[in-house]
Amino acid sequence: MSTDAWRRTARIMRRAALGVTGADVDRVGAGIEAWLDDALAPGADPGVDATPAPAFAALPALGPNPTQADRQAQNKALNNQGDQLVTWWVTRMVSAKRPVRERLTFAWHNHWATSLSKVKRPALMLRQNELLRSQGFGSFTALAQQMVLDPALLIWLDAEKNTKAAPNENLARELMELFTLGVGGGYTEDDVKQAARALTGWRVAADGTVTSDPKRTDPGPETVLGVTDHFTPATLVATILATPAHPRYLATRWWHQLASGDAIPDDTLSRAVAAYGSGREVTALLKALLVDPAFMAATGTIVASPVEWLVGSMRTLATPSTSDTIKQGLGVLRRLGQVPFLPPNVSGWPSGASWSSTAAASTRAAAATKLAGIADLSAVSDASAATRNDAVAHLLALDHFTERTLTALGLAKGDPKQLVATALISPDYLVV
Repeated sequence: MSTDAWRRTARIMRRAALGVTGADVDRVGAGIEAWLDDALAPGADPGVDATPAPAFAALPALGPNPTQADRQAQNKALNNQGDQLVTWWVTRMVSAKRPVRERLTFAWHNHWATSLSKVKRPALMLRQNELLRSQGFGSFTALAQQMVLDPALLIWLDAEKNTKAAPNENLARELMELFTLGVGGGYTEDDVKQAARALTGWRVAADGTVTSDPKRTDPGPETVLGVTDHFTPATLVATILATPAHPRYLATRWWHQLASGDAIPDDTLSRAVAAYGSGREVTALLKALLVDPAFMAATGTIVASPVEWLVGSMRTLATPSTSDTIKQGLGVLRRLGQVPFLPPNVSGWPSGASWSSTAAASTRAAAATKLAGIADLSAVSDASAATRNDAVAHLLALDHFTERTLTALGLAKGDPKQLVATALISPDYLVV
């Protein structure tokens, strides 16, 4: 396989998965399209099977006059469940044998950003996570129609406050602005107001059941994007997704997630939209973006997020997912500012240079040193002094190091642990 072909395979695998080694790239070779087809398809995964989702017991409801002790006990129980939830997903991401669907589910979590900080109920956040994973690779229409009535999202966006007497626009606005059309996506303020009317009356019960309260529901009709109807949530979503702005927006959003912070080229956008098609097939869209010729031209424009970097590093170094290593990893993610289930706002986490602060660099350096200290680095230590840098690059699925990184590696004086730790925090590894 040529150097260019190897580099292309490595970049696609590093962006689509979590943690890739040079040996992984060697095995796939030039068959990256077939690898993507398999990686994006559902299938058995022993790593996932070994990390089943937590089963959260329903907590007793607070009485009409709860004491401070009652509230504290319930908050403590909910916090414990939240810790279990976050620990479970990070463990699953580290343990999965087919990590592409986990990595892309995390990207969907960033798209439909919902936070445990406000939802408070870990069981509902788990339900949303499972919905994103099960529906996020088929029809976007089906995903969006279920998400618009997802109990965690309804709580997060104040949908229960949306009544015919006092419409709340949060859900309708974010449905258009962030989830489906984007800013400037052809809708007006009146469209938002009318869509909000169409989404009135929904309630979330203590067990997470979503029901419609006729007394709080606007009977309609409403006019949204030029269509007048007595909308249901499903028909409202279908109407929004039928606009030309939708496929272009979703393709652009995924381009920024997978390929580059720069603008998507027009011809790439056209190919991605064509692949997405009238069936709004997410898997076809993702593959079209990843194999597009412009994908390689965008190399070096995305800074790996903390989750991508930490989980990827743990997987690349085959770090065992013990309770201790996962606990330490979660500490790193907290210090870096990206903990699953806790995005800062409805726009999700920041991206790009925001992950490159001096404080973040110090945290990554300490974490990289610990990871290298417990890893099996025989592939590096067994290499000759003259080829150790090449061995480190191959371990991390890099085809070479820049001169800047080679200078930093020179300070490690050939020590395998220092070499790997230095490489893990280098721009060559962090920026893809």
